[in-house]
Amino acid sequence: MQMGHDHNHDIEAMGDRRLGWAIAINMLLTLAQIIGGIVSGSLALIADALHNFSDAASLLIAWVARRIGRQPPDHFKTFGYKRAEVIAALINLVTLVIVGLYLIYEALWRMFEPQIIEGWMVVIVAGIALVIDIATAVLTYSMSRHSMNIRAAFLHNVSDALASVGVIIAGSLILLYEWYWSDTLLTLLIAGYVLYQAAMLLPETVHILMQGTPKGISIESVIDAMENIDGVTNVHHVHIWQLDEHTNALEAHVVIPDFDNTETIKKVLKVELEQKYSIAHSTLEFETEHCNGVCC
Repeated sequence: MQMGHDHNHDIEAMGDRRLGWAIAINMLLTLAQIIGGIVSGSLALIADALHNFSDAASLLIAWVARRIGRQPPDHFKTFGYKRAEVIAALINLVTLVIVGLYLIYEALWRMFEPQIIEGWMVVIVAGIALVIDIATAVLTYSMSRHSMNIRAAFLHNVSDALASVGVIIAGSLILLYEWYWSDTLLTLLIAGYVLYQAAMLLPETVHILMQGTPKGISIESVIDAMENIDGVTNVHHVHIWQLDEHTNALEAHVVIPDFDNTETIKKVLKVELEQKYSIAHSTLEFETEHCNGVCC
């Protein structure tokens, strides 16, 4: 048992180190992009820098949330602190929306006040940014598959990598054809992708925080499965929600003929709930008569 605990601790420590490296290189990249954007006059490059700063901030938020989420339950948070990661995901996704809207505003404003852009500076700095974005994505990809918190930060990074590709394209078009409008167009495309990514994950995050029924679980199906257990005559007042991204919970009133077989029925119900619906935390109140009154 101790070996398993140590193994998990090593995996978590490795994940923290990966996030630490990702935060550091993204902060350095943000500084380089801002300087490059000011020198070259490229809005797309400055937009990419702002987006990259949000990447670094999102990774920092994800790192802090992971640390908080590992804290054990206490008298103040009896279910533990795992939802800190869901809250971090929400913060990062809202940040994505704000960044996307700001980029649209800046791009539209640039249409009325066009500026000369130095294409070579844009291409060089954005090329460096793309390499770092890919490195950061590699560092966080495996972690993002199992964590909404890391996935939100990962989406920041992927969209930023695509933004860097867009900046390189815009810079190349300016160098070859002097298409300065391409900088504005690419900025709008970057903003659209950012908003699209946020819209994909935001509903799931809010659903968990609103204690919605876990995806793929039907309350009617759960009630039917519980009522099919020998000795159960009725199940009502059923509530199913997610304590965090990976832990489902249930509470319900269970009507049985008498209390003699309560423990046996309870064990069978809990096994059925965990094996069939991945509900590991269940609170069951047993009754011998179905009551519809307010006091129930």
